[in-house]
Amino acid sequence: MGYFVSVEPGVSIYVEDINPGGSKTIVFLHGWPLSHKQFEYQFDVLPTMGYRCIGIDWRGFGKSDKPMSGYNYDRLADDIRTVVGALQLDNFTLVGHSTGGAIAIHYMARYNGYGVSKLVLVDAAAPIGFTKETANKLLTEALNDRPKMMRGIIDTFFFQYITGPFSDWFFQLGLQAAGWSTAAIIILLRDEKLDADLQKIFVPTLIIHGIHDQVIPFAQARELNQKIRNSQLVPFQYSGHGAFWEERNKFNQLLIQFIG
Repeated sequence: MGYFVSVEPGVSIYVEDINPGGSKTIVFLHGWPLSHKQFEYQFDVLPTMGYRCIGIDWRGFGKSDKPMSGYNYDRLADDIRTVVGALQLDNFTLVGHSTGGAIAIHYMARYNGYGVSKLVLVDAAAPIGFTKETANKLLTEALNDRPKMMRGIIDTFFFQYITGPFSDWFFQLGLQAAGWSTAAIIILLRDEKLDADLQKIFVPTLIIHGIHDQVIPFAQARELNQKIRNSQLVPFQYSGHGAFWEERNKFNQLLIQFIG
């Protein structure tokens, strides 16, 4: 089922709640500039195995409201905390991909991991996001030819072959976002760092990262592994930035094993 949760006056966040009666809960945070729908190939499988899967569209993306403000890690983490409270979630696994991984890290630090029993970081854009050079290039494209920017992202996103129809689907996910929120997150990834947050994570943490990732270098996964206590790093040998799709069977099985 899908519904909206109000996070502040005039701003509601879209939540997709699949198999609400499931025995264990997994909350998914998508990457920039996509939506919860990027996890389709997890939502197809995990609920049939008894898991409750919750996909959250951040403000400005997917089906959520698209205000002009609030695109910083504090506010984005606050939105997640409001959703967690509204759904009365506890003892759940938090999965964050790319920028969603960065938001997950800040949520853990800002709210002492409220409700989270385990953390999964997938090609996380942390502790840093984009270099200034990359960010400024993307920002120029976002503000002048956003469809071209999105095509360029797809070209570097995957290591494995993707079909034309799949590329078109992924392209449309990115264009669901507002132009201003797309640009604002580029600035966030350029300017905000999360180094101080890493030492505040205490739950068991699984780090998944494609060794061919051209968006967020694999070296950053090693750094996360070194700085987050009780973490384990699993390299995905045949993935770029999209391990959740490129090696989806391995990804899903690893997630199940980690959750237990």
